[in-house]
Amino acid sequence: MCLAVPAKIVNITDKDHAEIDYGDGVKRTINISLVDVSIGDYVLVHAGFAIQVLDEKDAEETLRLFELMSQGVG
Repeated sequence: MCLAVPAKIVNITDKDHAEIDYGDGVKRTINISLVDVSIGDYVLVHAGFAIQVLDEKDAEETLRLFELMSQGVG
């Protein structure tokens, strides 16, 4: 099974790469060549690539649900 996770763009390092934050301070560099994004946008990340721009409300709700699942709450 594949999983894509929402993340927030915190810095664009060059035309194809950006630094993202998964919402808990975990930051990674990803490839953004498949989407048109700006700092502050939320994206869906799979295998190191941003594959879709997300609405902020939906992204934050998904991150909240992932956090609950990691705590065994549900």
